[in-house]
Amino acid sequence: MKRDTKKLTTVAMLCALAYIVMFVARIPVVLFLKYDPKDVVIVIGGFLFGPLTSFAISAVVSLVEMITVSDTGLWGLLMNILSSCSFACTAALIYKKRHTVKGAVAGLVSGVVVMAAVMLLWNYLITPIYMGYPRAAVAELLLPAFLPFNLLKGGLNAAIAMLLYKPVATALRKAGLAPESTGDSSAPQRNLGVTLAALVALATCVLLVLVMKDVI
Repeated sequence: MKRDTKKLTTVAMLCALAYIVMFVARIPVVLFLKYDPKDVVIVIGGFLFGPLTSFAISAVVSLVEMITVSDTGLWGLLMNILSSCSFACTAALIYKKRHTVKGAVAGLVSGVVVMAAVMLLWNYLITPIYMGYPRAAVAELLLPAFLPFNLLKGGLNAAIAMLLYKPVATALRKAGLAPESTGDSSAPQRNLGVTLAALVALATCVLLVLVMKDVI
C-alpha cells in the first residue's frame, strides 16, 4: 500500500510537471503545429514505471490541455494522446524489456520513428476533419511539413529525455518516490558517449527549428 501511494504521488507530480512545461514552453514551428516538451516528462514516467504509466500521464495531461488551452476539442485530445503514446509508450516498452543504456537509446529512437509514422497516417485521416483543410491539401503537406515537424519534435524530446532521465530518476529514488534501478551495471561507462550524442542531437534539432522559423 505504501509503495502504491508513493507511485501515485510520483505519477501525479509528473502529470503536473508535464502540463506545466506544455503550458509555458509551447513553440509554434510550422503551420498550426506547435512543439512542447511534455513528452519528455511522459517518457521519463514510462522509463520509471512502465508504458502504462506513459499512457496514463498522456491521457490525463491531454484531457486537462483540452479543457484549459486547446481549441481543437476531442479531435485534438485524440491526436495529442496518439502522438505522446506512440513515442513514449514505444520507448518505455523497449526499455522495460532491455533495461540498459542501449535499451533506452533503442527505445527512444524507435519511439521517434513510430510517432512520425503514426502521425503521418492520423494527420492525413483526422486533420481535414478538425482543421477544415481539404484532404488533398493535407496530403501535399505530409512530407514537406508534418514529417519533418514530427521528426524534429521526436528528436528534441528523445535528446532531452536522455540528458534528464538519470538525474531525475536518481533524485526520485533518493526521495523514495521511484523504484531502484535494475539496469546493466556497466551502463555508467557509456554515459559520456550517450550524453555527447544527445547534446549533438539536441543542438541539431534546435538549429533546424530555428531554420524552419526563418530565425537563422
